[in-house]
Amino acid sequence: MRKFTIFLLILITLFVFACEKKKEKGGIKGMVYKPLEKIYVYVYKEGMDLKGPAFADALTDEEGNFSITLPPGKYFLVARMRKTGEVAGPVEVGDLKSEVIGPVIVKESGEVIEKNIKVFQKIGETKDIAISSPDLSKKTGIEGRILDADGKPVANARVHVYDHIQMSERPKFVSSPTGPDGKYIVFLPKGGTYYLAARDKFGGPPKVGDLYGRYDKGTIEPSGVVVRDNEILKNIDITVHKVW
Repeated sequence: MRKFTIFLLILITLFVFACEKKKEKGGIKGMVYKPLEKIYVYVYKEGMDLKGPAFADALTDEEGNFSITLPPGKYFLVARMRKTGEVAGPVEVGDLKSEVIGPVIVKESGEVIEKNIKVFQKIGETKDIAISSPDLSKKTGIEGRILDADGKPVANARVHVYDHIQMSERPKFVSSPTGPDGKYIVFLPKGGTYYLAARDKFGGPPKVGDLYGRYDKGTIEPSGVVVRDNEILKNIDITVHKVW
């Protein structure tokens, strides 16, 4: 009976080992070139928003190499390096980025696929980022200041603009970082009702220590801001507080 028990335990161990072997993860490795250090390589599953939070990410080493372990699936890769050093947020003029690489198929066999990525410097703006214009009479947008609880201007914060009151999806537009005066301006493609939040970090919900605030008029729910076409709505100030 004891021999049978030992034999059964060996069979169970072999079965578990075989199952774990079958689940072995593969991945993607490569180089971002010309070899560049501290560039983030973002991995997205098929169907994910390529401007939203990634499924996984990796930071290149001093020789530009990266390696990411992934379960079987179909993936897309994008490399980005922001001058601010931030992990998430819009890519601004002067930042580095790549084209979308993929689809890359990671198989159950556990093999590691090699993909090299070329990055280039962004030299133009997109509608997602606030842009400068000498002729504001033909622009639609919102401007104001980001302030702390004492009414002092907050630098290096951004305004996130949403078109739904829930403000749970990725923002439709994001301002450039505020300067020492706390001033921001966001240009919009058309008039409408928008909902604003200000924060000093990107990606996911605000964390402990982050600065965050929504525009409201003393109400629990955020207050909508109504902007008309060809109007720059002024003095829309937002107060941020440290999240605890």
